[in-house]
Amino acid sequence: MSNLPDDPDDRDRMIREALQGIFGDRTDEVLAQMRSQGLDPAALFGGGAPDPATMQRLMDQLQRLFTSDDGPVNAQVAHDLARQVAVAEGDPSLTGGQARSATEALKVAELWLDAVTDLPPSGGPAHAWSRSEWVEATLPAWQRLVAPVASSAADALATVLRDQVGDDDLGGLGVPGLPVFPGGGLGDLDPAAMMRSLGSAVYGMQVGQAAGTLSREVFGATDVGVPLLAEPATVLVPTNVAEFAEGLDSPFDEVQLYMAVREAAHARLFVHVPWLRAHLHGLVEQYAHGITIDLEALEEQVRGVDMSDPEALRGALSGDVFGLHNTPEQQATLLRLETALALVEGWVSEVAATAVLPHLPHSVPLREMIRRRRAAGGPAEHTFKSLVGLELRPRRSRDAAALFAHLVATGGPEARDAVWDHPDLLPGTEDLDDPSGYADRRRAQAEEHSDVDAALAQIFSESGGDDDRE
Repeated sequence: MSNLPDDPDDRDRMIREALQGIFGDRTDEVLAQMRSQGLDPAALFGGGAPDPATMQRLMDQLQRLFTSDDGPVNAQVAHDLARQVAVAEGDPSLTGGQARSATEALKVAELWLDAVTDLPPSGGPAHAWSRSEWVEATLPAWQRLVAPVASSAADALATVLRDQVGDDDLGGLGVPGLPVFPGGGLGDLDPAAMMRSLGSAVYGMQVGQAAGTLSREVFGATDVGVPLLAEPATVLVPTNVAEFAEGLDSPFDEVQLYMAVREAAHARLFVHVPWLRAHLHGLVEQYAHGITIDLEALEEQVRGVDMSDPEALRGALSGDVFGLHNTPEQQATLLRLETALALVEGWVSEVAATAVLPHLPHSVPLREMIRRRRAAGGPAEHTFKSLVGLELRPRRSRDAAALFAHLVATGGPEARDAVWDHPDLLPGTEDLDDPSGYADRRRAQAEEHSDVDAALAQIFSESGGDDDRE
């Protein structure tokens, strides 16, 4: 017999309240998915006796929704939340006219860039994306960026909770009275795995929140400064470009063309400087792997939380809760990363400004608007700071742009673009402080390397002569 009320509204309310503790804000989504597959949620509470195959499908779905995937960031949670946040303020489908206008702007941008840099076009397709499409395309990159810290954080969370409640009590984190069906169910989950799963879900929620918020701010696929696409492409998000253009003195067409030039310049750099992508991602990973997590701060954060209430625990773990501490090595890596991001932004800013100057009457104020926007950052960038302890902001982009402008003035566009010929030639903080001395330091470095090469050649030559005499 059923142990649920006969009234349908009362029954639905009781089921929703019982599952709220497990799924929180996703309860309605879970119920909708179950019903769409012909599964009756009342079966969990004595509402009937479904056949074994139906029950197995039900429990498989519940376990997929409650447990994490194999990674340190729950990809499904991140994806679902990012999509929700992306459309929270509206995400209308692009019209054919919007898409054509955006892709045509990207094509024009390539022609203008051809006149000011020898770096060729990226060679990829030109896209016009909605916010949701941007999320779908870039979310895997964000998950990879935070994965090293997320893995350490999930292990730390499991350690803290085990110390607080003990292994014997960890199994009680589910909803009291939730049945365990023959053949396995939620009650059979390994406690340690549940803790790692919870940490993965927390990071999934934060990544989803940040990526979804970014989807409402970005103009393309490259303007956060780090490559986010696996394959070459140029992208515009016309909805965001249009919102940015509102209230500006510049007409929309000018704003869109300016954003298109910046996007195409970024894409050229990331595609045709083969070591740059690995250099940026390597610095992010090096920084993330070296982060230490303050277990005492984490323990303080979850102290007093009802361990049988997953929703309360999830709330306690939202935000900057993992006590991330930077070592001196971390600070050095962060400085290198910020310098690299500034150089990317500075080069793009300088090249784009040169390319659009003959064509766009409002190019100068547009450049200043973008500079201020990038310098200030946004809520999503602050969220990523709480995730991995770093802000993806080019703090010294003005200094970097001044360096590239100086190189053009003294050596032409070829000198500006030659900076990207090899990672050893990349300017450092000293060069941002003193652009005029960069060329002299480069020459001194080249002469030093030349002397070393000559000495090594002499050594090897003499060694070869000895071998001949033998």
